[in-house]
Amino acid sequence: MRIGDLSRQTGLSSRMLRYYEQEGLLHPTRSANGYREYTEDDVDRAKWIRDLVTSGVPTRLISIVIDQRDDREGRWTSNCDRVFAERLSTEIEDLDRRIACFTRSRHALDDLLRITRSEIRSAQADA
Repeated sequence: MRIGDLSRQTGLSSRMLRYYEQEGLLHPTRSANGYREYTEDDVDRAKWIRDLVTSGVPTRLISIVIDQRDDREGRWTSNCDRVFAERLSTEIEDLDRRIACFTRSRHALDDLLRITRSEIRSAQADA
């Protein structure tokens, strides 16, 4: 299947699929005329990558996850597991910081909305 078909099946833009290829996350074959050719496995893989990205996992970590999952030659070692665990731990800490920041922002917006609605009610009562 071509990139447009993969795009329709995954909900990802062709541009995003080319980015995933550039990042080494997808590996389509090329036809004689240079068109990218994808398989049904690529559909599942692209959806999986999409879901990880949507969840906030950066492509640099997705690449490591894919390398581990796809390791058919036994290159993945216990040392790789330690390095990967450290990266995951760092990523979780970063997500926790971002969540805390978003939570503070949400509370500030809630307070502002409450004050604004109160002022609207007050102005309507005075009118």
